[in-house]
Amino acid sequence: MVVHFFSIKNLKLEIIKNLKIKLTLRLTLLLATLSLGLQAQESSTVKPKLVLQITVDQFRGDLPTRFLDRLGEGGLRYLIEDGTYYTNAHYRHANTETAVGHATLFTGADPSRHGLVGNNWIDPLTGNSVYNTEDDRYHMIGKDPKPHEGISPHNLLSTTIGDELVISNAGQSRVFSVSVKDRGAIIPGGHAGKAFWYSKSSGEFVTSTYYYDEYPQWVQNWNDAKLADQYKGKTWGLLQDPSSYFAKDLDDRPYEADFQPLGRTFPHQYGDNKYLYLILSLSPAGDELTIDFAKTLIENENVGQGDAIDFLAVSFSSTDYIGHLFGPSSLESEDNILRLDRILADLFSYVDKTVGLENTLIVLSADHGAPEAPEYMTTIGKETGRFDFTYFREQGPLNKVLMERYGRDDLIATHSHPYLYLNMQAITEAKLDIEEVESFIADEVMKIPGIAYAQTRSDLLEGRISNAPLQIQIRRNFHPVRSGNIHMIQEQYWFLHSTDEAQKMGLEGIAAIHGSPWPYDTYVPIFFAGNGISAQTINRRVSPTDIAPTIARYLNIKFPSGSIGNPLEEVLNNKE
Repeated sequence: MVVHFFSIKNLKLEIIKNLKIKLTLRLTLLLATLSLGLQAQESSTVKPKLVLQITVDQFRGDLPTRFLDRLGEGGLRYLIEDGTYYTNAHYRHANTETAVGHATLFTGADPSRHGLVGNNWIDPLTGNSVYNTEDDRYHMIGKDPKPHEGISPHNLLSTTIGDELVISNAGQSRVFSVSVKDRGAIIPGGHAGKAFWYSKSSGEFVTSTYYYDEYPQWVQNWNDAKLADQYKGKTWGLLQDPSSYFAKDLDDRPYEADFQPLGRTFPHQYGDNKYLYLILSLSPAGDELTIDFAKTLIENENVGQGDAIDFLAVSFSSTDYIGHLFGPSSLESEDNILRLDRILADLFSYVDKTVGLENTLIVLSADHGAPEAPEYMTTIGKETGRFDFTYFREQGPLNKVLMERYGRDDLIATHSHPYLYLNMQAITEAKLDIEEVESFIADEVMKIPGIAYAQTRSDLLEGRISNAPLQIQIRRNFHPVRSGNIHMIQEQYWFLHSTDEAQKMGLEGIAAIHGSPWPYDTYVPIFFAGNGISAQTINRRVSPTDIAPTIARYLNIKFPSGSIGNPLEEVLNNKE
């Protein structure tokens, strides 16, 4: 019995000893885990030295992964695999144009609040067309002032996220913006930034007296180097093995633009004539020049090297121009996406060397998506068509019915996408009721094949709309001064626009045009990466209006003045 007693006692002591060892190990492990967690939290909450916000013009939401197996390392693949990737992002407004989308991206506001309802609109006081960044008070540096050629961010009614960053620390932060397109630089640069854009007539990057009295020396040096001239006599060929392309058999379609000497088949000729600098902007060369200028800016302005956070906006325009000329499912667009991937890898590598990706918050999205060319859609059985650019102009098809009803055929002033503007003087002279005229024209417009819907200004002002998706999108696009009398929506995949830009460049026969509220035009990707952002893919529906407030919350600054978006919790929780 005694032997059994001492055995049980020893066993109890051994059990207690083992429990103490286990508790000690668990406590040690817990403390180590807490320590690592605190270190990770401290590391993840360090503010970046640079916010790099990239816009890829006409980068529809499916395009980042459409050619995933042929992407390289460090570009789109870096964003997809190492960043927070939102796969279901859609604009909430109806007019998906470049100026509208860029303004939404950087203000977090709908057009009704940031004021850019289109690339152009009609001034109700003068009846003149107004370009989105037009401002006669500021002319191009080195050029004589000319009417309608001045330029500034004056028409943007809301502050941008860059403006709010500058305000947050009394101007210690700096904002710079670069693009081939003037609107692609000026709008993201906001009111407080310095914007530079490509000149299609000189091959240089230019700016206006809103930003500088004269060019900084480094800009002058870049322009003096004439980098655009290196493309003289050269060609744009395929980047990869021709057999690897999805669209390898779609290189010569009759509805693609045939602007000479670029042509519509590979290899595309840059030529050596007066159109060289214009042609470069319509090809991957435009993005190549943009990134070279952006890297030069980073180096000479010591971007991201100061005590305060800097902000750099870069908008790549080639995807948009190529999508218009050849369509988003063309061989040209496919090759351009592969080249864009390499452009992004180059930019990220340069930023990593100069600022550090761990010190850089990267944001990438698009200003709008894109439709396929109408003729392309007919090959799969979809009934579509085209309105020419002047279909709804002064001498359009509605004049006959207006004459029959009102005895006048001058009641429509003009069509500036997406609006019909009425001739208010003629309506007053005829003593007509504006609401009745708008309603009658809207009804007649919807009888035209290819038009899905028309909404009047009077109904929007009086709140006579439903919660139907199209009406809500139109309302979000509506500004009481700048919007027209009737907002027209084309049927899905129909070509409808009023832009004069293509006609001025001799590109009337372009393949595809965006600007609708349909999902192919509203669908864009959203990426956040760098600065400790972890890899995750989010499939819930979000909006580009959420980007600016997310950056604001990330930096602990106030939202832009017109913002209506919601901070993206997946990005913020990744940092907590």
